[in-house]
Amino acid sequence: MPYCEVDRYADGDKWEGVRLFYRRYGRGATKVLLIIGLAGTHDSWGPQIKGLTGSLEPADDEPPRPDEEAGVGAAGAAEAAPAEGEGPGGDGIEVCCFDNRGVGRSSVPPNKSHYSTAIMAQDALALMDHLGWKKAHVFGHSMGAMIACKLAAMAPHRLCSLAMLNVTGGGFQCFPKLDGQMLSLAFRFLRARTPEERALVDLETHYTKEYLDETVGSCTRRMILYQEYVKGISSTGMQSNCGFEGQVNACWTHNMTTKELDTIRTAGFLISVIHGRYDIIAQLCHAKRLAERLLPAARMVELHGAHLVSHERPDEVNNALMDLIKATKYAMKPEEWSAQPESDSESGALISTRPITVTMQTDEGANAAVAVYNFLGKLQLSFLYLIGVIVMAFEHMRNIVKSQKHVNYS
Repeated sequence: MPYCEVDRYADGDKWEGVRLFYRRYGRGATKVLLIIGLAGTHDSWGPQIKGLTGSLEPADDEPPRPDEEAGVGAAGAAEAAPAEGEGPGGDGIEVCCFDNRGVGRSSVPPNKSHYSTAIMAQDALALMDHLGWKKAHVFGHSMGAMIACKLAAMAPHRLCSLAMLNVTGGGFQCFPKLDGQMLSLAFRFLRARTPEERALVDLETHYTKEYLDETVGSCTRRMILYQEYVKGISSTGMQSNCGFEGQVNACWTHNMTTKELDTIRTAGFLISVIHGRYDIIAQLCHAKRLAERLLPAARMVELHGAHLVSHERPDEVNNALMDLIKATKYAMKPEEWSAQPESDSESGALISTRPITVTMQTDEGANAAVAVYNFLGKLQLSFLYLIGVIVMAFEHMRNIVKSQKHVNYS
């Protein structure tokens, strides 16, 4: 099995043992690194692997072609429309995806301090070094997009382009909009102990109800996906508590400074921020704000979908990713990249040249309104956080009572 060994230092002492499980697909001079999100494994990128390389068959054991080693594939290719699975110019695309630390077949460090988007970005860089990749197109989803953003700030010279799917800025932005549905989902997620229970919650948080209720053959898409989710979770096992808590800690502590965003914005590569407009986990407004701060290098792409828009609208997402690769290949200028038509009726995508912002008059009444609005927003997020803490405390106390009863009976 392909693994990348990662050494990590913690508290001044060398802490060894982190291994990242990865898979490669396709062959070519165009390199794409895919970084998955919270609790996800490498195979969650299936629709994008298929769309970019044309195959879901791992190529880990295949020897590189001579043109890859010489690096002449991209330079000597004719500027023709690429076939499926080929990069611009027909040079081919090689994709690598991996399990983040704390999930799947990768190592699960025991302490939350071993998890942050900066540490996980270093993991991704170590993997690129392991593969011998000097540069790559880096695409991330959700937490993986936070990691990709941090990676772009840490080592902008290693990126050809950056795509962030369903991203937020971390911290309080990780909290979804507070409503009855979300509180119910959060409670059920914390109580889930079996693949079946976890699958039911995941479906409702990952997809729109419209998509789940679509009829496919003699049953609904919900039934098909439920079986796939249960099978997938059962094969990899439920994520360990310390792995989940560590990855949540990485999301909660994630933050991009103005200096880091300026580094990304002026690095010279193009950026796509792709988001499902009905995402109840990562709110669209946060993605728009991030895209705005990365102008003129960033293009905002809204799609009709939810948090897993990469699965719900795979063709549109894959087209957006291929557009980014092509624009990079042909050295499109940032101003040209962001200056796109407002909508694409064929794909259902909304491509914004400037993310929409709300401006208010600067008189005393307007300032007071803004202050009240911001306070209520923070109060809402704090309340949701408090509810989560109460639920986890309740679960902890219930487990203690169960253990005590077991001791008394024995």
